[in-house]
Amino acid sequence: MQLLHIDSSITGDQSVSRQLTRNIVDAWVAAHPDTQVSRLDLLTDAPAHFTADAMAPRTGRTDGLSEAQVRENAVSERLVSQFLASDVIVVGAPFYNFTIPTQLKAWLDRLAQPGRTFQYTANGPEGLATGKTVIVASTRGGVYSTSEQGQAMEHQESYLKVIFGFFGIADVRFVRAEGIGMGPEAKAKALASAALDIGVVTTVAKEETLAAVA
Repeated sequence: MQLLHIDSSITGDQSVSRQLTRNIVDAWVAAHPDTQVSRLDLLTDAPAHFTADAMAPRTGRTDGLSEAQVRENAVSERLVSQFLASDVIVVGAPFYNFTIPTQLKAWLDRLAQPGRTFQYTANGPEGLATGKTVIVASTRGGVYSTSEQGQAMEHQESYLKVIFGFFGIADVRFVRAEGIGMGPEAKAKALASAALDIGVVTTVAKEETLAAVA
């Protein structure tokens, strides 16, 4: 089983999302010892923001493309191949200005490739990256999940559900720690709740795990 561990927080050792992704990966490997882990830190290895050059044909063709297009296609190919080769993806997604970090959005933009992660059919779009499990470590300074106003302002978890669903991934799980900027007591409560969630999302029946990899 291949697990891809992704972080996107800009705060380094102070990052709660990085703490949670480490704990998630450790718990998953403990439950599934055959797991091979690869790492992508989008703070130090993020693709450039999406451009027209990056949007050029990305199916391995280089004929007729400029040097910039060939270079950007190589970046996209590396990232989408790594993603498609993974059975489990653990994503650290802190809440910045009501949404995800731009580094994480840039990575997702590179994955959205017709013929690789989705295709358009007569019945509408169809995701091609099926059979994967995504576990998102969602961190928020405030509390957004308990009120209509907060939910309307939240474009982090909602966006990730949509984009991974568009890629064909139905199994998207969240480990949430919110209110971590509201004082030590609130932070401790949020981390305790997240620890319980980790125990749930990383416990999968052996039969289900083998079926997902098969």
